Amino acid sequence: MHQVGVETYKYCPQCGGRLEERIIKAGEPPRLVCKNCGFVFYIDPKLAVIALVPLEEGLVLTRRAIEPGYGLWVVPGGFVDVGERLEEAVVRETLEETLLEVKVARLFNIYSYKQSRTVVAAYLTAYVAGELAPGDETLEARVFAPEEIPWEEIAFSSTRDALREYLQLIKTGRLP
Repeated sequence: MHQVGVETYKYCPQCGGRLEERIIKAGEPPRLVCKNCGFVFYIDPKLAVIALVPLEEGLVLTRRAIEPGYGLWVVPGGFVDVGERLEEAVVRETLEETLLEVKVARLFNIYSYKQSRTVVAAYLTAYVAGELAPGDETLEARVFAPEEIPWEEIAFSSTRDALREYLQLIKTGRLP
């Protein structure tokens, strides 16, 4: 069993020695271990946040101006900086990508996938201020009514899953 991201790293961050895969503990995935100093390089998840931003009878989506997913649609979001609270990251990323100020209403769900190192925390937000426009990592920002969402052009599983779950809750009247 290969751990996601293992093939990316070849050298020890402590001494520069060559890393090799080893089973350290039965039942756990192989770990990267330095042949020289024995340092164990754990491949940990990366944390990202996404924002569900209801606006004008629809949801805000942005078309990416960066890779991965250049030209595809996502909900606003991005990686959390060290020392940043998740709620602050949601507000920051939404402002950077849409020029909208939002406040966090609540945690919506958390998404993780075997093939990805990224764990995504999805938040339901509420519009506070601003006029919707693309930010510097965004080609386009717009509101999509539920029936207009470009499902075939969604970049990430977390966006797709969060949108489907949100729309199902709206449809069944279970979203507060």
